[in-house]
Amino acid sequence: MTGPKPVVVVGDVLLDEDIEGVATRLSPDAPAPVVDVTGDRRHPGGAGLAAALAARGGRDVVLVTALGDDPASEAVRRDLDGRVRLLELPLHGTLPVKTRVLAGGRPVVRIDRGGGTPGEPDDAVREALAGAHAVLVADYGRHTAGAVRTHLEDVARRTPLVWDPHPRGDAPVPGARIVTPNAAEVVALCAGGPGLPGSSLGAFAERGAELAERWRAAGVAVTLGDRGVLLTRPGGGTPMLIPAPFRADGDPCGAGDCFAAATVAALADGLLPEEALQRAVAAAAAFVAAGGAGNPDLWHTPAVPGPARHPAADAFELAESVRARGGTVVATGGCFDLVHAGHVGLLESARRIGDCLIVCLNSDASVTRRKGPGRPLNPAADRARVLAALGSVDAVVVFEEDTPEAVLGRLRPDVWVKGGDYSVQDLPEAEVLRGWGGQAVVLPYLDGRSTTLLARRAADAAAVTLRSAEG
Repeated sequence: MTGPKPVVVVGDVLLDEDIEGVATRLSPDAPAPVVDVTGDRRHPGGAGLAAALAARGGRDVVLVTALGDDPASEAVRRDLDGRVRLLELPLHGTLPVKTRVLAGGRPVVRIDRGGGTPGEPDDAVREALAGAHAVLVADYGRHTAGAVRTHLEDVARRTPLVWDPHPRGDAPVPGARIVTPNAAEVVALCAGGPGLPGSSLGAFAERGAELAERWRAAGVAVTLGDRGVLLTRPGGGTPMLIPAPFRADGDPCGAGDCFAAATVAALADGLLPEEALQRAVAAAAAFVAAGGAGNPDLWHTPAVPGPARHPAADAFELAESVRARGGTVVATGGCFDLVHAGHVGLLESARRIGDCLIVCLNSDASVTRRKGPGRPLNPAADRARVLAALGSVDAVVVFEEDTPEAVLGRLRPDVWVKGGDYSVQDLPEAEVLRGWGGQAVVLPYLDGRSTTLLARRAADAAAVTLRSAEG
């Protein structure tokens, strides 16, 4: 494989079907609602949905799953084509189809059909797992994970692995970085065992720690809906609660897949587990608020790469793809020598303006010319990596000139953002943006924060320490 290593998703694919309608009366022959159908839609579910969500940012994703020759399998192949790369295990039987009948957006009944058993993996599966940047196991109790368990046990020793479990599925392999059961699954998996009764945080902390020990996992992240996620470790200790950023009112179907997909993507980007879970909680809340798995935009828009989170993401391709979808490209620039709270606030505010945020970063030589000898304190590669790891930044491009006009001419952003005491009239970039109808704006900036002040403070502290040592 060339280029960045892929994220590999292993698990059970389903075909999800939603039949939508309205119910205003009961059937005359039974106390059951009559649903007048207004529409229906079908899309990949289970591991198929998780893989598609992991690939939304333009990430290279390989899906290892069992598919057959039945119509449901063919429908899944069509929907995933161009979004993920498929590595198929033979399916002995038919692909499961999960049908929900909804009235007024709420489920009335669910009907499950089909099912089969996966066959043996080939060498291509082993090679894909061996070359993975991170691995997600989306277990829906159909035992695809069990068919490749030996390979998963090997990869978990050296690669971040997230396991989304199922009470009827296979136990996570030892060494999983994060296991992501929901509250109901935790209760089912711990049924009959020790633990506090009820649904208190203390009860889930105890159950999560018990499961972490049982599975020999580094951490178990229990998803608790509106309450957020509780991260527990083997041996107990104080758990970490990561609250949801807002209350999301919408269809929660698929939220667990979104959470697991966002977690593995964040680990692949180099984030710590706690940081990855924060990003995943926010992603799941936004997913539910947008309509969950039933959001037609997930499948009715072209499989065009969107914002990418990798430091090496091509900023120019990103800008072009966002524009092609009718989105808003936002850019900002600077040295970002020591990223501090002022920078973080500015970048978060800038990202909320549009559909992607690209940072134009001064090269080392450019910083030296602007700031003088001794700067930058950090080389461009390190500064770019720190910026790209922030959830608000979608891509970074380094430019050699003293000002970013040339790189802006290539990016052609819709909005150029600066922070601090500038006025729009003072920005030399404003005139450049007017050439293609772009707009320069100034955002509020935290007072008293700057790299120069931080460097001076650090130098003063070092001098005091040296004088104390000499005294």
